[in-house]
Amino acid sequence: MKKFYLPICFVLCTLAAPVAAQIHLEGYRQADIAPQWLDGRWTAQWISVPGEPQNAYGIYHFRKTFELPEQPERFVVHVSADNRYKLYVNGELASVGPARGDVFNWNFETVDLARWLKPGKNTLAAVVWNFAEMKPVAQVSFNQTGLIVQGNTAAEEAVNTNDSWLCSHNGSYKPHQARVYGYYAAGPGEQVDAAAYPWGWETPGFDDSAWNKAQAGMTGGAKGARDYPGRLLVPTPIPPMENRTERFAEVRRSDGVRIPEGFPGRAATVTVPAHTTAEILLDNDSLTTAYLSLLFSGGKGSQITVAYAEALYRDTQTFFKDDRNEVKNKQFLGYEDIVRPDGGNGRLYTTLWWRTWRYVKLTVTTQDDPLELQDIYGTFTAYPFERASSFAAPGHEKLSRMLDIGWRTARLCANETYMDCPYYEQLQYFGDTRIQAMISLYNTRDPYMVRNALEQGRQSIVADGITMSRYPSGLHQFISSFSLYWICTGYDYWRYRGDEEYLKTLLPAFRGVLSWYEGFLREDHSLGYIPHWFFADWASNFDGGEPIREKEGNSAFQDLLFVMGLDAMAEMEQAFGIPMYGERFRKMADAIRGTIRPKYWDENKGLFADTYDRRNYSQHVNVLAVLLGAVSGNEAKAVMERTLSDTTLTQATIYFRYYLNQALQKAGLGDRLLDNLKVWDDQMALGLTTWAEQPEPSRSDCHAWGASPNIEFFRIVLGIDSDGPGFSKVRIAPSLGKLKEASGSIPHPQGDVAVRYHVGKRGELFAEISLPDAVEGTFVWKGETRPLRGGTQTINIK
Repeated sequence: MKKFYLPICFVLCTLAAPVAAQIHLEGYRQADIAPQWLDGRWTAQWISVPGEPQNAYGIYHFRKTFELPEQPERFVVHVSADNRYKLYVNGELASVGPARGDVFNWNFETVDLARWLKPGKNTLAAVVWNFAEMKPVAQVSFNQTGLIVQGNTAAEEAVNTNDSWLCSHNGSYKPHQARVYGYYAAGPGEQVDAAAYPWGWETPGFDDSAWNKAQAGMTGGAKGARDYPGRLLVPTPIPPMENRTERFAEVRRSDGVRIPEGFPGRAATVTVPAHTTAEILLDNDSLTTAYLSLLFSGGKGSQITVAYAEALYRDTQTFFKDDRNEVKNKQFLGYEDIVRPDGGNGRLYTTLWWRTWRYVKLTVTTQDDPLELQDIYGTFTAYPFERASSFAAPGHEKLSRMLDIGWRTARLCANETYMDCPYYEQLQYFGDTRIQAMISLYNTRDPYMVRNALEQGRQSIVADGITMSRYPSGLHQFISSFSLYWICTGYDYWRYRGDEEYLKTLLPAFRGVLSWYEGFLREDHSLGYIPHWFFADWASNFDGGEPIREKEGNSAFQDLLFVMGLDAMAEMEQAFGIPMYGERFRKMADAIRGTIRPKYWDENKGLFADTYDRRNYSQHVNVLAVLLGAVSGNEAKAVMERTLSDTTLTQATIYFRYYLNQALQKAGLGDRLLDNLKVWDDQMALGLTTWAEQPEPSRSDCHAWGASPNIEFFRIVLGIDSDGPGFSKVRIAPSLGKLKEASGSIPHPQGDVAVRYHVGKRGELFAEISLPDAVEGTFVWKGETRPLRGGTQTINIK
């Protein structure tokens, strides 16, 4: 392509992207970190268990006992491990981590231990586990098991990790491979032999006299420390995960055992007699992500198998699940943990990593000794999002129920990163993440999670210039389309939160992605065949989710998605980057956009084809054509009418409905949104408590890309949208459809935007609008525009 040669300075900026790929995010507790731990060597050392292989499956314990003259007001330490750790202070859980990253951005948590300390002897204890080659795909490792604890000041240096710590290998654990349907990447289950478990290892009174001194390795080193060959330590940029006790709702079926009254809603003893095999199916009532805890006594020689499932299967050949509330004549298939009791009393087993379930099946086989199951419960864990939005539509409570399901879906698909799904993969895919980030922006005040996702996209970039499809990840994968969605996530963040100083640091990386794409741009302003996996949607005739393309490329979907990335970058460059680049990206986008109609438009159908050869027509291409201005005005409206009505088109599934609904709004058909919710209606009819990955049969029952109504009920139905960078201006253009009353609010960087609507019998609108004091905007209703000012105001339009 000759018309868009890069200026030399542009090339240099693009080539500089890897140099710029330092973490630009402050630690969540940055103010508590002494400056020397952010730019140089630490005095604490990475420790491990002597005689153990550096990178093999293993669970290890570390302890440090020290004395304090009095309880301190502050006692700040910085903690990390490879792969994972849980840190206890005098038997109380104080920290879990490290938050997932990579070896060039290895997170450490900053924790104030003061509230758990006391005068006299105190004990820090940590469990560290390395799942080695069986680790989750989302878990990156330095391939060396280790723990590090660094005291923040001289007052805390007594707990620095070195050979004064004691350690032990916990040989009671073995891995247990998953039994699930479909691709699974979330790590193994656990087999635990209670007879070999060092019960009480985390408590001050535990006898550790037989433990060995820890093996001290290299000192820790902050990212940027000179000539440091280890994990590059950075402060965790996100808060600790939420943890709270969660009880099961009910026992759905049982065999071989009597269930006491109140169980499992409260602790109660379930006795499994000797020489018995018993089964108990527990229902949580809704999907959850939690650490499972099991309290038991006796049962020497027995086995407890704990299995986890999102739903039961009607047919394990077709993997059809049907009604998720139904358990009769259905089969259980799910990953498992196995515990083998030792006959001791009051044994409390808790999983190392959290699990995902709606249903848990306990299978207990006893020998000569009866077993008492004294309690079972979960400790819910997820990213600590707090819902700051509201929505109400009297007489249409189903809509609020959809939002509740979507909110639960979004919460369960966010832990230390956004995740595509919590049961099967736990991976942050950047195509999914764009939708998840918008859910966060419309429903929370959280400033951390979107930026963390953007930063991890930067960290995933390879020398070619594109991101990986998912990150953090120990197994590389490229979905080239997702690099463009990553740019668009940055654009969305700018529009709704601003933060231009941070986004400036991402511009070289964004330019690198566009430069990679431009390498495939031909003289006719079409892209050649883009390599890697070019995922679009799980549509019925998209092989592997890819759009229909010709061998040479000739794909409207490819070209339009590139335009989407170019448009986003053109705006950002013009606003806070280098205007010359903005103009260049705009011209490139316009040149490609100008070829879409002559190349792909079918006059007879009044639609855009997917390819030159007109072999396929899809909702996807026509949606993008409307969204990106390849068609406009009344013609765009007609295209969307046909896109909705023509069932011969390849139909968008739940993922791409996010873009379809936006195209409805852009074409002036936002009032149709509430009539196009069948995919969500169908899932509610099946008893789903979170949105599934795709229509039945679906592998995953919880995929955050399905929660887009938690954006569009606010952006389209209530009509609240950003009309300037950082939400500096507000545009409110409701599309109420059949609703006569509706109200709601969303968080805004300067407060809240709240609306209340009432539509009269003759179609007149009565609106009450509240904006933050310093914010202005416009209100649009059926062609009429009114100015908005800060504060509360009423608008009547007949």
